[in-house]
This record gives sequence, structure tokens and C-alpha cells, in this order.
Amino acid sequence: MAKSETKRPTDAELEILRVLWDRGPSTVRDVLDELSRTRDIGYTTVLKLMQIMTDKSLVARDESNRSHVYRACHKQGQTQRQLVADLLQRAFGGAADKLVMQALQLKKVSADDMAKIRELLDDLED
Repeated sequence: MAKSETKRPTDAELEILRVLWDRGPSTVRDVLDELSRTRDIGYTTVLKLMQIMTDKSLVARDESNRSHVYRACHKQGQTQRQLVADLLQRAFGGAADKLVMQALQLKKVSADDMAKIRELLDDLED
């Protein structure tokens, strides 16, 4: 198994990472409370996932307090870029134009988002 594959977060791990990116360093209980707002999940499940994520170097654990505090090892943008790069290669054979076209066809793009996309394209051309 390639090194990048071992670090790719699963869907459940991405949910936990989103909580950590939004809240910052958090305990298992903090993450559980946040995840419980949208789905039924148990403490031991979250704990086990976060232990696996520690082994995968997706999160780091501070053990200096009674309640261990976890933080994401990588910034949100870095993880998103890694996932997009992986998807780009696996699903689109590296063809960025095909990936972008599929993404834009998924849902109606707001005028605000379209302006941001145009600005990004202009910046890339410069």
C-alpha cells in the first residue's frame, strides 16, 4: 500500500477532522457532542476512530491532561488538496478540465461563486 493511501482519511475520519478544524483542539467528548448533533454515534466509536487517526498521523494527541486533547495534524486546505489530487488521478486520469466540468455540473453555481472562479482563472493566467 502506498504511503499516501495510508494517510487518506475515510468518510468517518473526515467528519472528525471537520470538527477539529472548526473547533480547534478538542477532547473525544467534544467531538462526540458535535457529531451527535447529526447522527447517532457512541463514545467508544469516536475514541477508536481517533486512536486509528493518531496511528495514521491524521491527528495528534496531547496526553498532558487527564482528558486527552486531539488536534488535526494537517490544515484543512492541505487535506482537501490531497483528496482532490487523488480523485483527479483516479477518476479523471489527471484531466483537471474534466474534474472542474463535473464539479460545476453538480449543482447551480451562485453568481458569487462564479465571480470567485473567474477571478481564480484570471489569477492563474497571469
